[in-house]
Amino acid sequence: MSFFLRACATSLILLIAGPVPLASQQAASPAPPPAEEKPAPYDLQLARLAEILGSLHYLRDLCGEENGNWRASMQEMLESDTANEPNRRARLTAAFNRGYRSFAAVHTTCTEAARAAEERHRNEGATLAGEIAARFGN
Repeated sequence: MSFFLRACATSLILLIAGPVPLASQQAASPAPPPAEEKPAPYDLQLARLAEILGSLHYLRDLCGEENGNWRASMQEMLESDTANEPNRRARLTAAFNRGYRSFAAVHTTCTEAARAAEERHRNEGATLAGEIAARFGN
């Protein structure tokens, strides 16, 4: 999935300003309104991919698999695709957590069903990432 992340990568710049003294606030012009967040045409697919990453993160850890850091993949996706869009970032994070929690509620031990679910989700995620990159990549 990293090829998708590279294809959709954008710059992320976070500016953190300290408190402004009252005298400066009076002389300064009003701050511009926050940028309007426009949904990307692939937001639904990206939300599903985030949910899959959450599921994989839980299932792989449950079954003792150490290859593949799904949380780091999610973090990379957030940094590359949500730039200064906190609402989109929150929606994708919620999708990741929903995927994680949905499997945590059902699977408490690594069973054959958990392994089958992990394989299905891994395949779906790879297919989805490939489709997003092919259709919307640069």
